[in-house]
Amino acid sequence: MKKLALLLIAIFTVTIASAQGAKSLLNEVSAKAKSYDNIHIDFKYNLNNSKENVNQDTRGDVTLSGEKYVLNMLGTTRLFDGKNIYTIVPEDEEVTISKYDPKEDKEISISKLLSFYEKGYTYKMDIVQNVKGRKIQFIKLIPIDTKAEMKDILLGIDVQTKHIYKLIQTDAKGTKYTVTVNSFKTNQPLSKTLFTFDEDKYKQDGYYINKLD
Repeated sequence: MKKLALLLIAIFTVTIASAQGAKSLLNEVSAKAKSYDNIHIDFKYNLNNSKENVNQDTRGDVTLSGEKYVLNMLGTTRLFDGKNIYTIVPEDEEVTISKYDPKEDKEISISKLLSFYEKGYTYKMDIVQNVKGRKIQFIKLIPIDTKAEMKDILLGIDVQTKHIYKLIQTDAKGTKYTVTVNSFKTNQPLSKTLFTFDEDKYKQDGYYINKLD
């Protein structure tokens, strides 16, 4: 879930990059993402490793507002309220609560994710695809650190909307993690308690609350 959270947040905060003018374009779309009060995305997630004969599909959704988010996937909810991370597993009737430490858990802070590409990657234009009449420009991001676990990231951008349509991350072992956006909605009416964890309610429902130091 943590790796997926990073993928999902990165997907909506990065845009078209080329060798020339990449930084200005990235900053432009990052500013656009910040201008939304909130973003809600329904997505398809695929994990593929041909060597291990693994190919798994699932669906999920995520709602983001500032640094806060709620991610639903594989029957689990991951909530970040700006201070703590709550992993809620109804099947096990368990909630795990961990404190957010920006020094150890940089993936949560959108403000950092918006600038992660500035120091760690090189960029180059990749293929262009036509997806149901939409022009999707793919950009390849390659980590500068040759020892990085990630081999590369392919971002598929809808040229007209400047929204990410697809993200494909390949790790050093050849496993591909693909997120495809089914719907992208902004400035939706949200409950005031969406990013609030009600511990008493879960205790009353019989959940075990596991608080990590």
